[in-house]
Amino acid sequence: MQLEEVKTKSNKEESMGENPTHNKKTGLPRKRFYRARAHSNPLSDSHFPIPISPDEVDYSLHYPEVVKVDPSKRIEFADVGCGFGGLLIALAPLFPDNLMIGMELRDKVTEYVKERILGLRTTNPGQYQNISVVRTNSMKYIPNYFGKGQLKKMFFLFPDPHFKEKNHRRRVISPFLLDEYAYVLAVGGIIYTITDVEELGEWMKSCLEEHPMFEALTTEELEADQVVKLLTAATEEGQKVARNGGQTFRAVFRRIAIH
Repeated sequence: MQLEEVKTKSNKEESMGENPTHNKKTGLPRKRFYRARAHSNPLSDSHFPIPISPDEVDYSLHYPEVVKVDPSKRIEFADVGCGFGGLLIALAPLFPDNLMIGMELRDKVTEYVKERILGLRTTNPGQYQNISVVRTNSMKYIPNYFGKGQLKKMFFLFPDPHFKEKNHRRRVISPFLLDEYAYVLAVGGIIYTITDVEELGEWMKSCLEEHPMFEALTTEELEADQVVKLLTAATEEGQKVARNGGQTFRAVFRRIAIH
C-alpha cells in the first residue's frame, strides 16, 4: 500500500474515531507505518526549514510546557541520527531538568518520533516534556541549532558506516565535524559513539583520540556513567545486535579545554 493510500485510509478511519497508525490501547504510533530506508545521503539537499541561528529555534514548538515555566532554558543533549527515538525516551525521566533534541534526516522516521513523544505526553501527564525531535541534516546545520558551549551531551549511536572509502566523507564522525562538535559542546561535555561495525568503531575512536579537544573517559568513569548502559539497551539497533549476539564498539570522550 502506498503512503498516500495509507493516509487516505487513516483519514477515513479517524473520522470514525479510529486511527490505524496508532495503537488503540497505548495511543502510540505503530512503527510499521513509519518505516523508511535505513540510510540516507547526508550530502544531498533536502527541503525542510532551517533556523538562521540558534536564537531562531522556536522552543515553544518543541517544549511548550517547559517554556511556560522557564523561557530561558536551552537544549543540552543532542541525539544525532536519533532513529526511532529510543534513547530520548529512556533519557527523559533520568534527566528531567535537561532539554533534549533528536536530529533525524528521514522524514517518516522523524514523524514517528514526534507522534511517539506526543503520545507519551498524553498518557503520562507532566512527563516527556523535555524531549523533542527535528528533521534536519546535522552534518550541515549543527551551528544553526546550538551556540558555543551549549551542549552537555552528544550521541552518535549506530551511524551509517559508509563502507566504501570514497564515501568516508559522509561519515558523521570526522576530523572536520569534530571541530564543530567541539564548538557546541561545553568543556566537560561528553560525546558518546557506538557501532557494531569494528572498522567504523576504530575510525571514530581514532578521530577522537587524534583531536586535541577530546580525551577518553577512564574505565572507572565509564562504569559510573548511567548513560553508557543505555547506548545499546535503549536503541532499536542496539537491541537487534544484542539479540543476534553481536559485538559493539564504543568510544566515549570528554570535551577538554586547550591551554
